[in-house]
Amino acid sequence: MTAWQQRRDGDESPYIPLGPFKLRLPFIHYRFELPDYLQGLLMCAVDLAAIPLMVELLGMPFEAAIAIVMLNGLFYLLHHLLGDPVIPGWITPAIPLLIAYVETFAPGSDRIHALIAFQMMLGIFALTLGRTRLAAKVVHMIPAAIKSGIIMGAGIAAIAIVFKEGGRFDQYPITISIAVGIAFYLIFSKHFATLRQRSRGWANLAKLGIFPIIALAVIVAPLAGEAPWPDITWGFTQPNFALMFSDYTVFGLGLPPLAMFVTALPTVLAAYIVLFGDVLQSKAILAEADAVRQDEKIDYDPNRAHMIFGGRNFLMSILGPDVVMCGPLWAAMHVVIVERYKQGKASMNSIFGGSGSFRWGTNTGLLLLPIVSLVQPILGIALALTLLIQGFVSVRIGVMEARSQRDLGIAGVIAAILTIKGATWAFAAGILLTALIYGRNFFKGDVDTTFTKDQNEVSNG
Repeated sequence: MTAWQQRRDGDESPYIPLGPFKLRLPFIHYRFELPDYLQGLLMCAVDLAAIPLMVELLGMPFEAAIAIVMLNGLFYLLHHLLGDPVIPGWITPAIPLLIAYVETFAPGSDRIHALIAFQMMLGIFALTLGRTRLAAKVVHMIPAAIKSGIIMGAGIAAIAIVFKEGGRFDQYPITISIAVGIAFYLIFSKHFATLRQRSRGWANLAKLGIFPIIALAVIVAPLAGEAPWPDITWGFTQPNFALMFSDYTVFGLGLPPLAMFVTALPTVLAAYIVLFGDVLQSKAILAEADAVRQDEKIDYDPNRAHMIFGGRNFLMSILGPDVVMCGPLWAAMHVVIVERYKQGKASMNSIFGGSGSFRWGTNTGLLLLPIVSLVQPILGIALALTLLIQGFVSVRIGVMEARSQRDLGIAGVIAAILTIKGATWAFAAGILLTALIYGRNFFKGDVDTTFTKDQNEVSNG
């Protein structure tokens, strides 16, 4: 009998203690979940959408870019293996911030060095906060107006990347319009939420996240003349790790100059503010699952999560710097897995089985050339779809971070400056405006009745 079969109701899933980590191995400490593995096999298409970014920003060949995607995929496994029961992913809202920062450097080695310095600093910062257990305190010290502006700015910048002149919308206007329209209806529409509650078929469609839309784009883009039909190739993916190491890492280029580590700090802090929201979201989603599933105790530790995704960023900065970065959560798929987990022990024995099996599936999918070649023509569309969805969510969350009308005004200025001039200018403007408007109440700000008034009007209407 394996360890996972011996778990008593109300206990944690079995593990091997490793300091602050809890090692869990497939088949030994958790049951392998076939439905989640199969879903991961298909959803690797979203991971592959990082390739166009690296090709465009760094001039990286496809074979080197997919090597970085596969390396990042392996590090995704660290979360569930070391005790973090989530589906990890990109730091999607911060991608536009990083692109804007890296584009200030000349193409070639300078631009790659800038990316390496940024990701290394982000990794060290997260590792330090996790190890010292200071993660929550750092974010709470930042005034609400500045947090609101940074998150809103990240969302606006994501949308701007898609619609800028010569951007992805200009390349795929019909496909993006159709795909985004359907995606927003399926994810955010109240009407579809009602359908989902009434029909199991619609509910099952909703659980697939954005995969159905990506599959639709594979058909629509060629019909619209915006992309070729996929040339399905059989066999296994052939990443070029040698090229990646020699031309895009410290092993071939050396360490970045010290000045680059200093100039990266404002963008690092901006990215951290954004990703901390994912940490809070992870905790909230798992708390809901823990209340439903009394048979398994879920131990989610934000400090442990910081050490894992901080370590991932640090290692990737050395082994294969990644434009999409290493984030703590893939929110859409994490929700899908948790919803299936809530259906009971027979459906999913342990949350680690679902999250682990899914990420084993995505890693398998990256190895299979038929899947990679199927989605390769529409990777730019998949990325645009991801950025637009994230832009919608980031603006909404950013507005809710504000505690008053003054906060919203400051946040709007910060967001605009961030989109146009980058994180350094945005932080400087935010600090100056907050100091001028709030003075001695710089960290506290103020609270008005903007949101409570609207809520009261709705409830009384």
